[in-house]
Amino acid sequence: MELAHSLLLNEDALAQITEAKRPVFIFEWLRFLDKVLVAANKVDVKEKQKKLVEQLTGLISSAPGPPTRKLLAKNLATLYSIGDTFTVFQTLDKCNDIIKNKDDTPAYLPTKLAAVACVGAFYEKMGRMLGSSFPDTINNLLKALKSAESQGRGEILLSLQKVLGGLGGAAASCHRDIYKNARSLLTDRSMAVRCAVAKCLLELQNEAVFMWTTELENVATLCFKALEGSNYGVRVSVAKLLGTVMATALLPKQAAVMRQNVKRATLEEVLELMATGFLRGGSGFLKSGGEMLKGGGSVSREVRVGVTQAYVVFVTTLGGQWLERNFATFLSHVLDLVSHPRATQTHVEAVYSRRCVSFMLRATLGGLLGEKAQIAAGKEICQAISKQMRAVEAVVNDISGENKAGAADVSASQHVMVCALKELGSLVQSLSATASPLIQEPSIGLLETVTSVLLHPSMAARLAAAWCLRCVAVALPYQLTPLLDRCAERINSLKSSPEAVSGYSFAMAALLGGVHQCPLGIPHSKGKLVVSIAEDLLRTAAQNSRLSLQRTQAGWLLLGALMTLGPSLVRYHLPKMLLLWRNVFPRSQKELEAEKARGDAFTWQVTLEGRAGALCAMRSFVAHCPELLTEDVIRRLMTPIECAMTMMSHVPAIIKVHGAHLKASAAMVRLRLYDILALLPPKTYEGSFNALLRELVAEFTLTDNSANTTTSLLRSLCHYDDSVLMGSWLQETDHKCIEDQLQPNSASGSGALEHDPSSIYLRVPVGEAIQGPLPLGVSVIDASVALFGVVFPHVSFKHRLQMLDHFAECIKQAKGVRQQAVQLNIFTAVLSALKGLAENKSTLGPEEVRKTALALVMGALDNPNPILRCAAGEALGRMAQVVGEATFIARMAQTSFDKLKSARDVVSRTGHSLALGCLHRYVGGIGSGQHLKTSVSILLALAQDGSSHEVQTWALHSLALIVDSSGPMYRGYVEPTLSLVLTLLLTVPPSHTEVHQCLGRCLGALITTVGPELQGNGATISTIRSSCLVGCAIMQDHSDSLVQAAAISCLQQLHMFAPRHVNLSSLVPCLCVHLCSSHLLLRRAAVACLRQLAQREAAEVCEYAMSLAKRSGEHTTINLKITETGLEGVLFGMLDRETDRKLCSDIHDTLGHMLSSLAVEKLSHWLKLCKDVLAATTDVGPAVVIEVEKDEEDSEKKDEMDDDTMFTGLGEDDKSKPSVAPRWVTRVFAADCLCRIILLCENDKAHFDLAAARSAQAKNPKGDQLVLHLSDLIRMAFMAATDHSNQLRMAGLQALEDIIKKFASVPEPEFPGHVILEQYQANVGAALRPAFSPDTPSDITAKACQVCSTWIGSGVVSDLNDLRRVHNLLVSSLDKVQAGKGSSSQLYSESATTMEKLAVLKAWAEVYVVAMKIKKDAESKPAKPVRNGEDDEDEDDLGANVLPPDSLITLVQPELPSLSRLWLAMLRDYALLTLPAEFSSQLPPDGGAFYTPETIDTARLHYRSSWAPVLHAVALWLSSTGFGAGDETEEVPSSLSRAPAVPQAPSSTTKTFEESVKDRMHLMLGVSIEFLCFPRPEEPMEHVMSCLQALFTLLQSPSAKIHIAEDQLLAVELLNVLHRLLLTRDPPAVQLQVIAVVQETIRAAQDHLQRQKASKGKEEEGEKDSLPILGEGGDTGELVPGKSLVFAAMELLVFVLVRHLPQLNARVKESPSHVPLRPQRLPDESARLVANTVSILAELPSLCSPAGSMTILPTVLFLITGVLREAAVKTADNSVPVTVSAALQGIKTIITSPLSRVESTQTQWTGLVRSSLASVLEHSEPDESRPDMDEVSMLTAITLFLMSACNELVGVIVLQKGCLDRFRNALNSSDPWVQARCYQLLLSVFQHSSRALSTPYIHALAPVMVEKLKAVERSRPRTAAELQAVQEGIRVLENLVGMGEEQNRVQLLALLVPTLVSYLLDENAIFSAPQVSIALHDFALQDLMRIGPLYPAAFKIVIGAAPELKVRLESAIRANQASSRAKAAARLAQPAVQAGPTIKLKTSFF
Repeated sequence: MELAHSLLLNEDALAQITEAKRPVFIFEWLRFLDKVLVAANKVDVKEKQKKLVEQLTGLISSAPGPPTRKLLAKNLATLYSIGDTFTVFQTLDKCNDIIKNKDDTPAYLPTKLAAVACVGAFYEKMGRMLGSSFPDTINNLLKALKSAESQGRGEILLSLQKVLGGLGGAAASCHRDIYKNARSLLTDRSMAVRCAVAKCLLELQNEAVFMWTTELENVATLCFKALEGSNYGVRVSVAKLLGTVMATALLPKQAAVMRQNVKRATLEEVLELMATGFLRGGSGFLKSGGEMLKGGGSVSREVRVGVTQAYVVFVTTLGGQWLERNFATFLSHVLDLVSHPRATQTHVEAVYSRRCVSFMLRATLGGLLGEKAQIAAGKEICQAISKQMRAVEAVVNDISGENKAGAADVSASQHVMVCALKELGSLVQSLSATASPLIQEPSIGLLETVTSVLLHPSMAARLAAAWCLRCVAVALPYQLTPLLDRCAERINSLKSSPEAVSGYSFAMAALLGGVHQCPLGIPHSKGKLVVSIAEDLLRTAAQNSRLSLQRTQAGWLLLGALMTLGPSLVRYHLPKMLLLWRNVFPRSQKELEAEKARGDAFTWQVTLEGRAGALCAMRSFVAHCPELLTEDVIRRLMTPIECAMTMMSHVPAIIKVHGAHLKASAAMVRLRLYDILALLPPKTYEGSFNALLRELVAEFTLTDNSANTTTSLLRSLCHYDDSVLMGSWLQETDHKCIEDQLQPNSASGSGALEHDPSSIYLRVPVGEAIQGPLPLGVSVIDASVALFGVVFPHVSFKHRLQMLDHFAECIKQAKGVRQQAVQLNIFTAVLSALKGLAENKSTLGPEEVRKTALALVMGALDNPNPILRCAAGEALGRMAQVVGEATFIARMAQTSFDKLKSARDVVSRTGHSLALGCLHRYVGGIGSGQHLKTSVSILLALAQDGSSHEVQTWALHSLALIVDSSGPMYRGYVEPTLSLVLTLLLTVPPSHTEVHQCLGRCLGALITTVGPELQGNGATISTIRSSCLVGCAIMQDHSDSLVQAAAISCLQQLHMFAPRHVNLSSLVPCLCVHLCSSHLLLRRAAVACLRQLAQREAAEVCEYAMSLAKRSGEHTTINLKITETGLEGVLFGMLDRETDRKLCSDIHDTLGHMLSSLAVEKLSHWLKLCKDVLAATTDVGPAVVIEVEKDEEDSEKKDEMDDDTMFTGLGEDDKSKPSVAPRWVTRVFAADCLCRIILLCENDKAHFDLAAARSAQAKNPKGDQLVLHLSDLIRMAFMAATDHSNQLRMAGLQALEDIIKKFASVPEPEFPGHVILEQYQANVGAALRPAFSPDTPSDITAKACQVCSTWIGSGVVSDLNDLRRVHNLLVSSLDKVQAGKGSSSQLYSESATTMEKLAVLKAWAEVYVVAMKIKKDAESKPAKPVRNGEDDEDEDDLGANVLPPDSLITLVQPELPSLSRLWLAMLRDYALLTLPAEFSSQLPPDGGAFYTPETIDTARLHYRSSWAPVLHAVALWLSSTGFGAGDETEEVPSSLSRAPAVPQAPSSTTKTFEESVKDRMHLMLGVSIEFLCFPRPEEPMEHVMSCLQALFTLLQSPSAKIHIAEDQLLAVELLNVLHRLLLTRDPPAVQLQVIAVVQETIRAAQDHLQRQKASKGKEEEGEKDSLPILGEGGDTGELVPGKSLVFAAMELLVFVLVRHLPQLNARVKESPSHVPLRPQRLPDESARLVANTVSILAELPSLCSPAGSMTILPTVLFLITGVLREAAVKTADNSVPVTVSAALQGIKTIITSPLSRVESTQTQWTGLVRSSLASVLEHSEPDESRPDMDEVSMLTAITLFLMSACNELVGVIVLQKGCLDRFRNALNSSDPWVQARCYQLLLSVFQHSSRALSTPYIHALAPVMVEKLKAVERSRPRTAAELQAVQEGIRVLENLVGMGEEQNRVQLLALLVPTLVSYLLDENAIFSAPQVSIALHDFALQDLMRIGPLYPAAFKIVIGAAPELKVRLESAIRANQASSRAKAAARLAQPAVQAGPTIKLKTSFF
């Protein structure tokens, strides 16, 4: 392939390769040329032009394939437009000659087509440069057109289109000729030609004025004819032509109008013309006569659907603004269409027409208009409805009967109503909360208008009105409850009107069905209301025969709708429902028989309707309340159901007697019965299988049904991938809802509410706008087929065989059309059964069953109907799957092999090739591996059969299935398959799109099979890869969208496996262009591919997209607008237009990936994107913000704003700009993006630090920090939070909360002491205020409370008066909470109220927690002003706006009495709600303080999210008020109308303080322990922290301490739970908090023990010896796990230590895999944790009796010495780590404890102390493996032992020797710091009171010291540290001198004085000596001068003994005096300069 990449064709290389590969080589060369010509140097091109032209024109006559000729033509044209144009006319003539050639053989055809393509390309590229040659060319092409076959016709028309495009107006002389020749081909039998004509005429109408003036009608008629018998592609092309021509006729293009004086058509004329197509179709005057005779003369459906699309094109072309202005006209026109008798000749036709009109309205209104315009359109629709309704009322009320024609008007008006109401509903639903102006404005009266239609005489209109109300309620949930009440009231008051009963019950049912879409729900009482109405209706049904039917239907409909509210509500009404159901049906067999004889036609109709209704309500119950289906309930349901089954057999007889009009009611009963049975487990009705199966089989084999009705389920039971064979891919287009009408099964796509009123309350399937059940006849068959699939797996083999035989018989009996229908139904049933078997993992049965089934299926593989062949293939595959035996599969495969080898007819070849594919699909690669080779060879052969493209399609499709299912086993066949795919892609004509689609599937499957190997560089892999890329390139250039989509998904696969080889620079622009495609599947594929690319390479994708934007300036053919917002902007724009869920979710993902990787680098770009989207609010919004921020905007911002307004100003009049402002859904997404951007910036602190950000920006102006955009962030959050749309308000408040949390602590550099958020107080307040208005939904208020507490607690605002604004919002909400339960009128369910109240309490709790923290911090700081005394006035002024310590608490204080009560009530509720299910009987029967028993399940969730802060707040309150000591009356709440008290309210007043403490402790500990036992993984960390802090706070209060200490088991449980929590939660903060709680618990126990000891001591002053031993462990010292507090604490503490210092664990060391770790510095948090743990450990022995403490002390000491060993690591600054100091403190605590004085344990104690010291000595041994051991800490520990436990250690020689060694080592240490500390420690040992201890140390170590200090003379100290060491040493010596007795003093001074004198410098050296040396000299001198007077006699003796000492000393003293005089003089002369250094010297060393 690489050889193909050269400017000239490499002919040598071409000659060397095989014939088969040449086309690929040539194509690859042309691809290369296409890229290189544009980029190449013009000079090079001109040099080689002659040769190139020769090569290219030579290729024309080499019969190139379709893709090759396209590229060839393009290259030739490009070459001429770049190089010289001398020879262009020669080439043109050459081409024209080829076209004139009379040779008609197929072999010559490709050459001709290539010439045609070249001509088109020349004119397209060069246009008028080719001058006057065009008439000849055009005539030549038109001549050829007459004689060409279909492929030629298509190619010539496309060339003509290009010629016209290139020449523009210049070709005017030929326009008429082209028009005349082309127009006859619009009805060509080849669909591809029709499409080509449509495209050609579309090009022509740009310039040919006559097309949209004089010829307008003819063009329209032509288009209608072209639509007859058309396929989807033709409909799209023709609709585009027709719509565009009509739009041009109405608003012609300026240029054309200037040239000729044109008469413009009026809107009426144009619409009239289109309407003829819709109503009369394409039939001319004469033709229609024959049609009429044949029957009905209805319009062909294809025409109607095509014209519908044309309407949409027409409006879209004219644009949104035109539609806005002319909406009224357009609306009345389309509504007239549907009221026209020709559009509604039969019921199904009427439904189809309605669907078409609805589509027109939705596509134009929904897509082209912005939200404001949509509201205006809604008004228009309302007016249209009320106008119709007035006309209807006039007819209905006209009793005299003058208005005879009126009846027809009324029936026509129902269809108008349905369309208008359906559109109004969709409109309101899509607007959601933004529709509120439409509902609220009284002048429109939307609700009145819609409710008036509930009384329309026609059921369809009533249902549509009900549906519309449901949409309103879903969009605006606050309307739901009032609407329900209103309907209920009207039903009761208009009980005697059949229409009212029916209409209002529809409305109520619809509203109940909408509740599940409203998260806030409806009040529980509404359920009771509905039940009472329904009961009443059913009870009174029999009273008045005029109303019986309606009341019965209405009653059951309401009960069915009630079931959708779910089990929590239905549970209460279930017993009543079961009773009602039982009473509808006869009780016994006898009654059943008896009732047959009774009744007339009418009573039977009512009875049947009633039973159908009851069954329907049952089905609704089973579907929506599965939790309530206990064994018992199912048993009670089965009674009426079995009765219904028995009744089914009697119905035919009853119909015979009373007339056929009962058939519909009977069918309805059957439908309901099948529906409910399909939902119940088949086991429950296996006794009735026989009768049931008879019914089912008779149903779908049409036994008693003369119509040939077919089921609609076949398509859904066949595999989705087979759609290419069945043509059902139409499901996936934008026109799905109208194209459905053209599908082949009965009444397809004619769904309408009136076919089954119960669908009004069912849930709408995802992605569908409105429920549309199919007509009853079809629904019953569908239901029977579905139920057959459920029952079949449970039927005996004998019955299976009978049924299969019966099926074969039925098919044989039927003839013609009926046979097809029966066969379709039977196959659907068989597929359904096989699917059921596969799902149940059961088998098909023995040999004879299989045989019969196989015969049945095989017979259909040769059926001429492709859908049946598909079904048969699918059934075969499923059978193989169910049987699963190799021999059976082999037999099936062999049958197909034999058939395919012999058969020649298309039908059996297609059927059996699919059979092979399906076999492989369902059995998988392993099961069918042995047939792989044969299957592949046969299918490859079939795929090459050029004579039938149908065979090729089916063969390739099966091949793709096999490749897919075989996986790696197919690897051996990849190369031959790939070469076949390439060959076909290069040769199959593009008009056979199905073949190309299947080739795409094959290519995709092959890429997956090769998989990651594609990255390799081997020769074969490179070939495979380049073949795949060539294949993709061919498909990308195909004209069909589905083929292009296949190409994209292949490239996506390639990119996944071999990303380096996919060229993004060409792929991304191509994808961007497809984003505007009119084909949904192509847009989907493009976005899916972008999503994958953005995941890996977002930056590249965005760059390439922008490069397209720059290029698209040159070629304006692309209708893609990429502006400076880039691809992101385009995707945001798409979100407003697209409705397809998959597509939107992919766009969200793509934007998400881009945002994650790019937002931080391109902050301002992304923020501007979000801001532009958010700023497009409909009518409220930014106005407020700007006013708030006016004064703070600095001038920079002003400029920015002006720029913005300038740009938007420009944009307004630019028509090309999409006129639709972003819709609310997109705005919500933008707000979410905003939150994500803030989150993404978290990693870099500079984003949240204004000073850092400014300096960073100064360094790098391109860089961007989030904090610089703060005003924009606030503005965006504000705009969102104050919008109409509730979802957007939620998102805005969330963003606001994020902003406050992230920026609360960012200081304002220009105003120290302030934060930057302070200036936005007003905005925050203004954003929050609306959320607290009374009509705001609860969820928004709840969110706003959260933001309030975040804002108040963030500490941003320091001034109380400013805080009050937000604080008042919370106060007002608190009043609402206190108002108690039933006081406010309720719109939403009780759980919504719960949510709101709990949110308020939670917010208050959070504020209180922060307030108390501030108060505590303020109290713990030393008070400032006191220290400064009164004189510091200015200090006070500064402090005025710093929070006074109690500020925030003063806001909370007044509310505390009520708050504390509410908080406790809430915790009590929460505690009850967390009880396990088996204690549910303990729950109070009428709910808690804030929840009602009915909404208990939803309430739990709200409590779960808000209890933790409340718990913390209550703990703070209890501990600060001493458990509410002053608040005795708390249990009798005054203001709550229903006391949220504990259940035993009456006795509560008499409680003592102790009892209330106890109750509250139980409550608090209960809640905490229950939560901490098992915090759910999804619980936020904050909850765990709050809970622990609450416990900690609680245990700090004395009352709580007493409580927990008295009940030791409680404390043990608490510790066990905390231990478990540590095991599961890692964060250090949690662990620290746990340890704090443990510490408090231990303290409580200690206090308790002290108290016991004290009281015991008082009692038994006299008898000391008989004291019982207090403390754990008693006499024996045994600690019982589970009961012992000490044991529990030990467990927990050991766990913490071992977790952080694993080396402590002895077992770890012994394990063979253990590598000894070098001790490391612990991170700060861990160090604190270990330190706290150690200090608690040390306290534990004090809780034990002496014996008990002996049990734990070994462990405790082992751990503490271990911690010391691990933590004693040197630090750089010689600081002591917290862990070490804790360990030392712990050792001290233990050794100095009173235990040492207990006689009974004396020996044990001594042993323990000694072993501990031994361990410390062992740990402190110098060791190579631990060079950084901290000797000082170890020495300190040793000293501690020596000092505190001298009695136990005196005279233990071994230990003494060890200690001496350690001290010696330290003295000799090279580190002066160690020496200094060692001297200090020695001093304390030497001075110890027990001489027995100190003497050995003095004797051993004093000499060493003296030697060390003497040696200093020779090496004077060089650093401050060394100097300090010397000073410390001298101090020890001095102290020794002091300790010596009088008689020894001389000897001691003789050691000290000479040493000191030796440190003195002589007077000459003193000036040159270093600073440290001088300091030593000064120190020695002063010391000597101090010692002299202390021991005068001894001093004299020593000095006298050595004269040289005296001399040195005296000279030093003299020098000192002189220098001090000089200093004094200098100080007088220049006081300022000298002052510094001397002071420094003094301070730095002492």
